[in-house]
Amino acid sequence: MIYEHRNQAPIPRHEFAMRLVRSGGYISGLIVVSVTIGTTGYHWIGQAPWIDAFLNACMLLGGMGPVGELTTNAGKIFASLFALYSGLVFLAASVIMITPVLHRVIHKFHWDAEHRDVPGGDAS
Repeated sequence: MIYEHRNQAPIPRHEFAMRLVRSGGYISGLIVVSVTIGTTGYHWIGQAPWIDAFLNACMLLGGMGPVGELTTNAGKIFASLFALYSGLVFLAASVIMITPVLHRVIHKFHWDAEHRDVPGGDAS
């Protein structure tokens, strides 16, 4: 199980902070892989110089859109597919980061409600 069960006490704050750091690490890895895919694709398929390929990949992943004009049909197809992929990466990164926070809020709400009148019920 990834998170604690609703019958378990919420984890301490330092463990929750480490859970957020771990989520940030997953997102960082996803971004590095995505920038690498985008840069190499723009360079090899789109025939862009390395620096322009890197710029386009970063701009698309950042939600800004491509910078330079692509001249090949293969490059345009790659850019279209990478733009769709970038949108999915944004959604995945958002979910990876917000899930631990939402879980903690909901878990503490239920834990507090269920253990409010129980002697020794610790909501730490």
